[in-house]
Amino acid sequence: MDKKEILIGTIILFGLVSFSFCFFSTAPAERVPGGWSSNLVESIGNEGFGDLFLGPGQRFSLESPDFVLVEKNSLTSLAPPTTFTPQVFGALVGGYETEDIKKIIVEYEVEEGDSLGQIAAKFDITLETLLWANNLNKDSIIKPGQKLIISPVSGVIHHVKTGDTVSEIAQKYKAKTEDIKSFNELSGEADIFIGDILIVPDGVMPPPPPSYAPTWVALADSYFICPIASPCRITQRLHWYNAIDFSHGNCGEPIYAAAGGQVLKVKLTNSTSRWAFSGAGNHLTILHPNGVVTMYGHIATSFVNPGEQVSQGQIIALMGGQPGTPGAGMSSGCHLHFGVTGARNPFSK
Repeated sequence: MDKKEILIGTIILFGLVSFSFCFFSTAPAERVPGGWSSNLVESIGNEGFGDLFLGPGQRFSLESPDFVLVEKNSLTSLAPPTTFTPQVFGALVGGYETEDIKKIIVEYEVEEGDSLGQIAAKFDITLETLLWANNLNKDSIIKPGQKLIISPVSGVIHHVKTGDTVSEIAQKYKAKTEDIKSFNELSGEADIFIGDILIVPDGVMPPPPPSYAPTWVALADSYFICPIASPCRITQRLHWYNAIDFSHGNCGEPIYAAAGGQVLKVKLTNSTSRWAFSGAGNHLTILHPNGVVTMYGHIATSFVNPGEQVSQGQIIALMGGQPGTPGAGMSSGCHLHFGVTGARNPFSK
């Protein structure tokens, strides 16, 4: 055996020993500076997680060892340094879809010493993309604990409004129609609905209008009712893009229309992927007479169809979200993700 063979054998042996030590370590995980580790894992706490993105405090349910993400494409445990590619990690824990995770909007919690430029570089997006997503400018001051929306790619995050078409959105942001369709997995021009959130790859935000016009509708306190049965239990308060989570801890409970209106869309799937419909899982949306849209995410099934009129308090779906079930999406337990577009979420008080 020559020196080269001995060297290769030593490297392989060291790698196997290091991997084994890491894999069976029980050392507790700690948070990596910058918050990135907590942004790519599921919450297993008592309060259900129903975000449409991956947010702070979430963790993959790995008993041993504890891993933390140190870059977008590698992980390390707290045992001797060992990294895994997304493909290897997927083989170990299952269900990790590398390409899909690149399409998820995330929420980042600012750490001590962070700057806007550093955060943009950390997520491999342009500084302008970060500023546009958070209504900031280059002179904006950020503070530790502040939460920022992070686009998965450089470009613009667009909220679909009445009359929008994919072509017009592309024209507005100087982007390509086909890129928008492909990235958002749209079947065509008609496959968008009021309240949808689209990623516009390589889009450029146009200059702001001369004067500011309020975009939120003022609502009477009684306009919306709680979308679940009494008691109206909130399990996660206001989070990404104006959403509140509700749950009694049980799947199969009725979900009610918070107000009367017309069903815009109903999206159901047999997929058990966490990334189904960008993490929202099975969901439906309702357009109300005042132009506000409500979204009901992580449902088990729907009792309504697009185009139907519903009344306030009507049972429209059953609660879902049990991990591993069809259409659960990015969820750690039975709950309703209730989002509001066009007005302040009335349950955020």
